[in-house]
Amino acid sequence: MSQYAALRANVGLLGTQLGDTIRNQLGDAVLERIEQIRAVAKEARQGTELQDQQLKQVLASLTDQEILPVARAFAQFLNLANLAEQHHTISKAGRASIEKPEPVAELLQLLQNKNVSKSRIEQAVADLSIELVLTAHPTEVTRRTLIHKLTEIASCLAELEQDLAPAQQEKTENRLYQLITQAWHTNEIREQRPTPVDEAKSGFAVIETSLWDAIPEFIRDLDTALIPVLGHGLALDAAPIRFSSWMGGDRDGNPFVTAKVTRQVLLLSRWKAADLFSRDLDILANELSMNQANDALRAVVGEASEPYRKLLNDVRYKLLHTRDWLTEALKHDRLQRPEGLIWHNQQLLEPLLLCYQSLLDCKMQVVAEGLLKDTIRRAYAFGLTLLKLDVRQESGRHTAVFSEFTRYLGIGDYAEWDEPARQAFLLNELSSKRPLFPRNWSPSPEVKEVLDTCDIVARHGPEALSTYVISMAGKPSDVLAVQLLLKDAGITFPMRVAPLFETLADLTNAPECISKLLAIDWYRGYINGRQEVMIGYSDSAKDAGAFAAAWAQYSAQEALVAICQQAKVQLTLFHGRGGTIGRGGGPAHAAILSQPPGSLAGGLRVTEQGEMIRFKFGLNGLAQRSLALYASAVLEGVLLPPPVPEQSWRELMQQLATVSCDAYRAVVRHHPDFVPYFRAATPELELGQLPLGSRPPKRNPNGGVESLRAIPWIFAWSQNRLMLPAWLGAGNALAVVVEQGKTELLAQMRAQWPFFATRLSMLEMVYLKADAEIAAYYDEKLVPEHLLPLGLQLRQQLAADTALLLKLIQSDTLMANEAWIRESIMLRNTYVDPLHILQVELLNRVRHAPETVNDSIKRALMVTIAGIAAGMRNSG
Repeated sequence: MSQYAALRANVGLLGTQLGDTIRNQLGDAVLERIEQIRAVAKEARQGTELQDQQLKQVLASLTDQEILPVARAFAQFLNLANLAEQHHTISKAGRASIEKPEPVAELLQLLQNKNVSKSRIEQAVADLSIELVLTAHPTEVTRRTLIHKLTEIASCLAELEQDLAPAQQEKTENRLYQLITQAWHTNEIREQRPTPVDEAKSGFAVIETSLWDAIPEFIRDLDTALIPVLGHGLALDAAPIRFSSWMGGDRDGNPFVTAKVTRQVLLLSRWKAADLFSRDLDILANELSMNQANDALRAVVGEASEPYRKLLNDVRYKLLHTRDWLTEALKHDRLQRPEGLIWHNQQLLEPLLLCYQSLLDCKMQVVAEGLLKDTIRRAYAFGLTLLKLDVRQESGRHTAVFSEFTRYLGIGDYAEWDEPARQAFLLNELSSKRPLFPRNWSPSPEVKEVLDTCDIVARHGPEALSTYVISMAGKPSDVLAVQLLLKDAGITFPMRVAPLFETLADLTNAPECISKLLAIDWYRGYINGRQEVMIGYSDSAKDAGAFAAAWAQYSAQEALVAICQQAKVQLTLFHGRGGTIGRGGGPAHAAILSQPPGSLAGGLRVTEQGEMIRFKFGLNGLAQRSLALYASAVLEGVLLPPPVPEQSWRELMQQLATVSCDAYRAVVRHHPDFVPYFRAATPELELGQLPLGSRPPKRNPNGGVESLRAIPWIFAWSQNRLMLPAWLGAGNALAVVVEQGKTELLAQMRAQWPFFATRLSMLEMVYLKADAEIAAYYDEKLVPEHLLPLGLQLRQQLAADTALLLKLIQSDTLMANEAWIRESIMLRNTYVDPLHILQVELLNRVRHAPETVNDSIKRALMVTIAGIAAGMRNSG
């Protein structure tokens, strides 16, 4: 029996039920048409040019009435196939076919085999600090209402794995059919773009539906694995993985994220935490009905006959009172906070810990270690703010504040000052005890918005906020400017301020910037030995190509680690990764282990964005597995760090980076036909009509490719399957060094250096997902004749690059050693192919015969975009 038989059986079951739904709704003829297309698509994948042409003819001949149901059928099937795959990774049947089914246990065995001492493992576990930052980048095309139905479908699949009685089996299959029918009758495309508050609510929903249970269960599993090795599990107050968010805090280029929105999201986050913890306490109060208690608990509750229940009900009442007040606060811009609310995490933890210790003292450890301990774990992991919020703003907005203010004072224009003059002004004001901005100053609306944001930060405190991220930061003054704005707003805690280095030039300049920053006495005193730096993956790859960007990221991290070690400052690197290879994505385990040695010593912060949040954390079991993969990778990176690269490896990598960057920019920046080709060959312009995230697709609405955000840039190329940003330039560079006779050195680097091995593995995955024939069809139907030579040149380059990589890795098949990933991609191709062909047909109509385009055709186009994104999985 194939190791994927269970997966295929579930895909078949879901497909059959979707077919039954379509038949009942639209009749046998439509279903037969869909089945005909599916059969021909499968044959075309395995067959000849003739079958490929047949598929295109069948799809081109669809009537206006048929196009939308066909597009929806294939898009819905891909959502169901993705779900079956997610479920497979956490099912009993799937364990044999996935990589690292027990990541923590496997790591601990590896550490013992490598004779890593118990004391080193103990220290690494105690220091384990991972912060996953949920971001609202607009690549999650699936609506929240459909995500809920998909989650319910996964529960049915899990139930069907059990040995059910015939009646229960039938009941569960009926429920599955109901859910698939509900999904079919639900519009898969949002009517309107989500607001930043809607996005934040999506983040809260992930906590509520999966992570709320997954966090304590993951820590239990971690304890179970650690006890045989260390003799004990994690400390009670351990929170090895915490969650933060950018949803409602990321205002970089998003005019819809205002100070008012940030306040609303901070209050909503507290509201949801109060609601979830009050539910926990309701369950606990029912469970902890015992009357035996220690003196400490008795001192608080007196002679109550059920002391635990009395204490927990009192806390629950205060939480409900807090939730009610928050409901009112959300309706008013300012509302005085009354006494008696539970506002600080310690107010929640103290009674929980009191109950826990009392149960231990009264020899009821088995009770203490149950649901009560789970709630304590949640209190440490989530706290009363649920998700700590990051604030992100572009450095130019801070410069504009001081520029306007210095002009008001008549002392010149801050924006025109050099770096020493800016630093002198900022440091002088940072040391001053008087307020900076006079009351009679009336700033412009843009400047007032920045000041209002700082005011919100100062009011909400360290439990609610995590890091202030400065995008496009390049100089120490960019960081000092934020420190001064926060100080003047009355901040009472040392908020972390992280410069974000995101272009190739920024990354190259990062070590010098941080070195100068750490040389400032005031700053060293302020940060108290801790520095956070954010590394941007998306914009650097868009700027220089994935290969050159990866080396710049690695080199910057390595230099920053050395600078902070020398300065005796603990460095936390914050990785701004996306879901795709072109935005620093890929398997998290491999990505973490390919970082420079020492880069994990200060913990790990990393963004989780868009559709990847659902793919990693959408189901409880999936979330537990994702958390375990993160924990095991960080522990391995700390305890078994990768080697320091040899000088010969560095030199060759630098050569590869330089050549690949030149080749990438020769096309993207300097080829005269590139921009018009890009706009013709991909649905880039049409993507703007898809109501994905709250943020505009461009920083500058009138700009060209350079102003396009990294996400739609990647998204567009994944739609036509050329996947250009993830590979362009890399093959040119490899070809040059192979011609120079450096193949053996490349093989050595691949065998001994995880960073380089991961780069080649990522290329392998991209080449497997890319499809030159599909890209050629987009060109044939959509691209003007004078632009066709560029498309041909790029596809020829892709073919040459793929052949060269296969030669270098000594394989005749892409991803031959990653059977699970290969199976996953192949499984979906049959259903993605028709959507590509349909999309081409629809784009052709929209662009060349707009008078024939009705609402049904427009919606069908949006459905193909969403469906292809589902099929490609990590679309942005």
